[in-house]
Amino acid sequence: MPARPSPRRPRVVRTLSALRKSVAQLRAGGATLALVPTMGALHEGHLTLVRQARRRADRVAVSVFVNPTQFAPHEDLASYPRTFAADAEKLAAEGVDLIWNPDVATMYPDGFATRIVTEGPATAGLEDRFRPHFFGGVATVVAKLFTQVAPDVAVFGEKDYQQLQVVTRMARDLDLPVRIVGVPTVRERDGLAMSSRNVYLSAEERSVAPVLHRTLRDCAARLRAGGRAAAVMRAGANAIGRAGFAVDYLEARHAATLAPVKSIEDGPLRLLVAARLGTTRLIDNIKV
Repeated sequence: MPARPSPRRPRVVRTLSALRKSVAQLRAGGATLALVPTMGALHEGHLTLVRQARRRADRVAVSVFVNPTQFAPHEDLASYPRTFAADAEKLAAEGVDLIWNPDVATMYPDGFATRIVTEGPATAGLEDRFRPHFFGGVATVVAKLFTQVAPDVAVFGEKDYQQLQVVTRMARDLDLPVRIVGVPTVRERDGLAMSSRNVYLSAEERSVAPVLHRTLRDCAARLRAGGRAAAVMRAGANAIGRAGFAVDYLEARHAATLAPVKSIEDGPLRLLVAARLGTTRLIDNIKV
């Protein structure tokens, strides 16, 4: 049998001038463009976003940039996995057209002094309680990416649900001409949400980690059966704690506004959890 052709290599650009030239070429003839923002260390969850982007636009760009402004001094910026060569191979296999891989000096040149202040879903008392720096850093870098790449569509995973709501609100509030698409969380066979940080789990911790998703499903079932949110969430947090996690939060919130709720009657619900297992912080969420 003849050998299969090698995947077409995406163009890799690292300067703004090269990016603008490449985007103009991709848009020739009126082609639409989708962007998948990432910090690299790509797994099947990211590749699912790329496939969804391909369904929604003629051309696909992926940004690979580990954004320092969303890490606090005590967080894992230095140790965050950087696997660009492997990432580029995976993106080539998916038929990506363009990889935007700037360095920190390109994104935040000397004298950089403008940042976005986030409110609304960014101040819901979830991730922002534990990472108060986070959403300002995310909103600023995503706004820059939208300005640089000028996509018609941008695709994000629902695993980072509060982030998805923040980015959606930011684009709407700033009248950015981009449609934000959220894609359901991609999971391992045992239910654990795929994450670049899963590689930090020891074998024993990895066997415990699916408790998060199982507890979310149990809580959702109890809420659908008429349980009150406060009692259901309290029982769920206790179950996660008994499994060995240190729980940051387990909350039932309105799916659109992230406002607290009392029961399933308060509108479409989303359950969100963040907890530490050893030194690894995991987050997850499901709809009710």
